[in-house]
Amino acid sequence: MQSGLARIRDRFGSKQGGEAEGSEKKLGTFAGVFTPTVLTILGAIMYLRLGWVVGNAGLVGAIGIILLSHVITGSTALSVSSIATNTRVGAGGAFAIISRSLGLEVGGSVGIPLFMAQGISVALYVLAFTEAWERIFPAHPFVLVAILAFIIVFAIAYISIQFAARIQFIILAIVGFSLFSIFLASFPALGGQGLNVEPTLIGEFSDRSFWATFAVFFPAVTGIMAGISLSGSLKEPRRSIPLGTMSAIGLTMIIYLLLAYWLSRAATTEELLTNNTILVDKALVDWAVLAGMLGATFSSALGSLVAAPRVMQALAENQILPRSKYFAQETKSGEPRPAMFATGIIGFIALLGALAGGGLDQVAEIITMFFLITYAMLNVVVLFEQTLSMVSFRPTFSIPRLVPFIGMVGCVFVMFLINPAFSLVASVLVLGMYFFLARRNLQTVQSDVRSGLFTSLAEWAVQRSGQLPSAPERTWKPMVLVPIRDTATLTGSFRMLMAMTAPQGGVQALGIHPPGDTERLKDLDILTAAFRREGIYAQATMIEEEDFVTGVRAATQVLRTSFFRPNMLFLPLRPDSDLNQLQQLVNKTAAYSIGIVLLARHPVIELGREQFINVWVSPQGPDWAIDLKESNLDLALLMAYKLAQNWRGHINLCMAVPDATSQEKAAAFLNELRALARLPGDSEILVYEMSLGAAIAAAPRADLSSFGLPAIPDLAFCQRIVEQVDGSCIFIRDSGIESALV
Repeated sequence: MQSGLARIRDRFGSKQGGEAEGSEKKLGTFAGVFTPTVLTILGAIMYLRLGWVVGNAGLVGAIGIILLSHVITGSTALSVSSIATNTRVGAGGAFAIISRSLGLEVGGSVGIPLFMAQGISVALYVLAFTEAWERIFPAHPFVLVAILAFIIVFAIAYISIQFAARIQFIILAIVGFSLFSIFLASFPALGGQGLNVEPTLIGEFSDRSFWATFAVFFPAVTGIMAGISLSGSLKEPRRSIPLGTMSAIGLTMIIYLLLAYWLSRAATTEELLTNNTILVDKALVDWAVLAGMLGATFSSALGSLVAAPRVMQALAENQILPRSKYFAQETKSGEPRPAMFATGIIGFIALLGALAGGGLDQVAEIITMFFLITYAMLNVVVLFEQTLSMVSFRPTFSIPRLVPFIGMVGCVFVMFLINPAFSLVASVLVLGMYFFLARRNLQTVQSDVRSGLFTSLAEWAVQRSGQLPSAPERTWKPMVLVPIRDTATLTGSFRMLMAMTAPQGGVQALGIHPPGDTERLKDLDILTAAFRREGIYAQATMIEEEDFVTGVRAATQVLRTSFFRPNMLFLPLRPDSDLNQLQQLVNKTAAYSIGIVLLARHPVIELGREQFINVWVSPQGPDWAIDLKESNLDLALLMAYKLAQNWRGHINLCMAVPDATSQEKAAAFLNELRALARLPGDSEILVYEMSLGAAIAAAPRADLSSFGLPAIPDLAFCQRIVEQVDGSCIFIRDSGIESALV
């Protein structure tokens, strides 16, 4: 069954002559990209504010603002064009591009401000239309004209995107004629006023600073979103977006530069600063410029009101907005009516706010910020795609990596120069939306490149770490290899493994099964996913091997060369355990620099309250030197610390000694050991002048007792100790690469 977005993409009929039904209504390059982009760029700001920009900044300052704006917009347009020739840009334009690369969380956090900016843009262009109307009919109430203009724009957009597109062709002709009328005014022989004013090269910025002036002008060049946002309604977005957008930007940049020069020669600085409709007064045919002014501002409002609902619909299709199911709806002809009504409400509220005192310039500044954020993220997407060097990113329109970098840095730099406080608020708003969306666990976009990004970072880290001196003792973290024949073993050890590895450790589940028999391991991926949900790195590996010991040995030898290599082997010690098999595993992994942790759980008590841990240390006489490598204590102390940290438990350092002389030395040794190992301050020192068996009976009851495992262990003896303790025990042997004292 076709999705709503797919119907938007495919609803406009096929070409005549028998192509797929429904593509005859799709838009081409000229109608779908070039025309709306040109009309949005040659709109309100050009007619009503370019003269003020030249008067305030001077000719050189105005040219600088125009060029800087086009560098940012041009870089972004090149970036988007590159993406458009690599993959089909889905409905929603910029939102679709960002989501496909960086995920729905990032796409949504930028897409929502983009939608708001486009919705508010409607108010900007309606205000500009009203200013032009007031020039013709000064007696008409400004507020009433603005509200009526908004209603008419909404009505046209409501009827159909095709109706809006047809009107734009007429408006494009009117705008072209108005520019021709301005050009003809350069020649006195034709009745024009000519270019008689000596231009002011450097303005005094008497009204606003350079960056505030830039903020007022910048919405003029944000028209690239008009075509990109209609990507789902284009016949060939891969061809139309690059061709239509870049040609529109090139043409309009030339027009703006020529107009800036023309204005500096046609009017004085005072006229430019005080007369918002200076182009009307200086043109050869004033009514032509008025018609162009009305047409351009009207079409810009129309373009924003057509594009914004489609961004909102794309957001709703991906369950990003509240009541997404409602806002994702569309008519049989593909018009997103609920999203259009929502856009109309936002635009109307923004219009009322501007009419109440905000004004056109303030609305322009707000729009500038949100568009700069969107442009920055579009450039980030391309920069990531280029940096990852994945085969899937092979656009037919390639650009140097410097282009998106310039666009990204330029957007961020300009944002904070214009208004640092608002830029900070906007950035925090975007980050807040990102974290909110991240908590909702949105469905991952199929072509999301975030995993590729992290893979590339990991590859870089592996290469760099291989070039640096090894420091395993300082960088040690628990990475546990858990060999199992069935998932019940892993399930039973889940809480213990959590306590051993959280928060930065990892679990490598090794499922070993006879040939063709995987039934007992079918839930292995579910269990490793449970570890990951708790924030612990976990993955599962399956090995087909009849002999359990052979399988573990083979996996241990292979995994010891991996980057995230296991540094301890976790094995259960049960009353019914095959001691011969366990003995082989313990003995034969000694040469692989991997620690051993044998867990013997009490059949009734299990891990009790998960509070008290008794660490039994063997006597270190006669010299009682702190040498943990010789005494096999490093891993035992590190495990005790991890367990106490995650259980919020209490450690007892215990020792049984043969006489009173040794008792004093043992206490001093354990106190020094506690200090050097930086164990919790409430850890207790317990020294017993008696045999180990008697000391175990005398010691406080623990939820877990820890004992060292000799190089050549006696597992039968370990089982007897478990019986004496009458509680759960772990038997630990160092790997030789960890240290509790670093």
